[in-house]
Amino acid sequence: MGNKVTIIGAGSVGATIANDMMATNVATEIVLIDINEQKAFGEAMDIYQGTSFGAPAIVRPGSYPDAAGSDVVVITSGLPRKPGQTRLELAQTNVDILKDITANVVPNAPDAIYVIVSNPVDVMTYVFHKISGVPANHIIGSGTVLDTARLQAELAKTFRISPRNIHAHVYGEHGDSSFVPWSLATIANNNISIYKDHCPDGDKIVFDGNCEIFEEKVRTSGAVVIKAKGVTNNAIAMAVCHIVRCIFNGAGTALTISTMMNGEYGIEDVCLSVLCIVDHDGVRGKIRNDLTEGELEKLRRSASKLKETIAAIKF
Repeated sequence: MGNKVTIIGAGSVGATIANDMMATNVATEIVLIDINEQKAFGEAMDIYQGTSFGAPAIVRPGSYPDAAGSDVVVITSGLPRKPGQTRLELAQTNVDILKDITANVVPNAPDAIYVIVSNPVDVMTYVFHKISGVPANHIIGSGTVLDTARLQAELAKTFRISPRNIHAHVYGEHGDSSFVPWSLATIANNNISIYKDHCPDGDKIVFDGNCEIFEEKVRTSGAVVIKAKGVTNNAIAMAVCHIVRCIFNGAGTALTISTMMNGEYGIEDVCLSVLCIVDHDGVRGKIRNDLTEGELEKLRRSASKLKETIAAIKF
């Protein structure tokens, strides 16, 4: 039985997601939908013509009725962030776009799991919860999955080890109020504070215990890429492919996706990222890690910032 994915938005992010899904055998059928039908047609044709080098897959353009039967719908549509612009400044414009998309796609794919990628992703995920009628476990914001990958990449360089051996995650908003709960961060079963003293490369590792430098790089790296090339598309596409792959494999994978908070950590009625289990039913539930008082305060501060933005938009 195949896996069908519909991607709304054939811009840089949506098209890269489609290409990566085809190349890595995430989906057997991919439908690209965009208000610019010619763009969706061209991207789908270009990607499909490379299928002989990857896994067999159908890649085609479509309209909203073609989303019928989708297992997953990925929403990437919206204006991109400009140099110097925050994700939250995009809010009202992209919320209006999301409202139109939701009204058209959900009736055609009511049982799909929805992965929201458009920025500001936490706000967009929250709005989708409120307007779509889709069950909460079928709504996933890409959240800080990308931020976490950026963090692990930075830590891997510093500590001279594979990112796969690093268990450190970014919590909160996908944006400026994000933070890392360092009390939970481990490298090869060692807390980050002691790994240097326990590993064979300790004399080659330059680390003075200051973790803030890693958080700052995570918060600013997206803006750095945008300033340099105009858009971030490759890493976020790989992050989304990973989320969808975790849905399809059904094993249960811990990811820092953005989901609705219902009293966890004393936070409710806002979407932000904490570790959750993702499987073939979407969001199985949250992992309630023990955070320090300082970390709890940072998470609640991030929630408050997002609520301020939500209160200022109309939906």
